[in-house]
Amino acid sequence: MTDRSVIARIAELAPVHDRSGTFPADSLQIAHEAGLLTATIGKRYGGQGAGVEQSARILHSLGRGDPSVALIAAMTLTTHARQAVQPHWPEELYARVAKESLERPVLVNHARVEPELGSPARGGLPATRARRTADGWTISGTKRFVTGADGLDWFLVWATTDETEPRVGTFLVPGGSPGIDVTGHWDQMGLRASGSHDVTFREVEVPYEHVIGIGPYGPAAEQDNRAGAALHLPLAALYLGVARAAQAFFHTFAHERVPANLGHPVARTERFRRTAGEIEVLLATAEQLVFDGAAKLDADDTSYTPEQALGTRVLADRHGVRAVELTVRLLGNPGLARGNPLERHFRDIQCAPVHAPQEDISLLAIGTKALNP
Repeated sequence: MTDRSVIARIAELAPVHDRSGTFPADSLQIAHEAGLLTATIGKRYGGQGAGVEQSARILHSLGRGDPSVALIAAMTLTTHARQAVQPHWPEELYARVAKESLERPVLVNHARVEPELGSPARGGLPATRARRTADGWTISGTKRFVTGADGLDWFLVWATTDETEPRVGTFLVPGGSPGIDVTGHWDQMGLRASGSHDVTFREVEVPYEHVIGIGPYGPAAEQDNRAGAALHLPLAALYLGVARAAQAFFHTFAHERVPANLGHPVARTERFRRTAGEIEVLLATAEQLVFDGAAKLDADDTSYTPEQALGTRVLADRHGVRAVELTVRLLGNPGLARGNPLERHFRDIQCAPVHAPQEDISLLAIGTKALNP
């Protein structure tokens, strides 16, 4: 369980970062000191070795406090989780990254989306180029929506080599390298503090061995949307945390609001009680699907299919968005007031269905499997 006082401290800072769009370094420091950024580091490297369910619960809690912080944390947590399950980084490099991560907040994220390509979830291969040099590679290209860009220690850049027979791989680029520039500022309605900027790499030097998952250029190198259950479920949990924060505000409002013509809190009215019930059903059922699915992944339950994980995220996103919408509709103007956190929760929850793979891609994969069992 995540310490409630940690989440409360992060929640206090959330509106400040939301208004200014500033990078939440202070909140990430709090999360680091609580061990939330390193939970998935493997035990052989001094970490807790947390699985998918614990990751989902961490992000659910962080989502209640500040989903921008949670999303930045999610990218780091899933990177460590993949390494713990199936080591693929150069051993010496990862050991150093893990050691530094236990000492200070070390943030890691993939850089995959591109201006022309769009989301890799819809197919295609990167235009970003990795050019061979005498000592390794130089990386050139622009990536979009790189969450946490302002504070990343490592960019995991998806790129195509310039070799006679090109290959595609993920190049491990230190965040402080010369030639890295934020070229497009993140200015969205929701998750305003996530720092999901556009980033341009101009001849950024990388050692030859600092590349993972490299293979032949072609359809086999495209993103496999069915293979990401260990990320889909924690992301779904994150946004259910946002919805729980909205629910908490709704409950407080319902108990404190006493209209003069009513003479008692609106929480006692049938209308509010019925809506409260609907919201609880939406969130409780979604959480059960997410956490039960995550537990099955941790247990290597082969009966739990990729399509079930995709479907869980579709339903969780729908339920979370609907739950927050219900609170705003019932509260009316107070729900949309900039001074109330519900307005921020409403904006943040709109980001839930945006993450790849989007709902239509997920439903296509689920439907294809259903029609061809």
